[in-house]
Amino acid sequence: NMFNNQRYATRGIIEEIPVLTQIFLWNIIDTMPEPKDGFQVFRLSDRSGLQVIEHHQEVPEYRKDYEIKVDETATAKIFVIDDGTHSTMLLAEEY
Repeated sequence: NMFNNQRYATRGIIEEIPVLTQIFLWNIIDTMPEPKDGFQVFRLSDRSGLQVIEHHQEVPEYRKDYEIKVDETATAKIFVIDDGTHSTMLLAEEY
């Protein structure tokens, strides 16, 4: 099972992405249909104070968008990668 292992967040994620948003992203991965690609992509943006999250993977192709009400929005491109032994959430520029 992909992403069913130790989870880590990079310094960039910890510094730039609110904790509740991080939890929401992990939850998206946990609840998405199988099979899951070991490389998940999220684009975060702000729309009138709402946190917009565009989530996709390439194989098999999957895409779902979310809008959530949060106290603090973030704008970022985030990767979540499962390398087999652990899962890491990182900013795209940290890749």
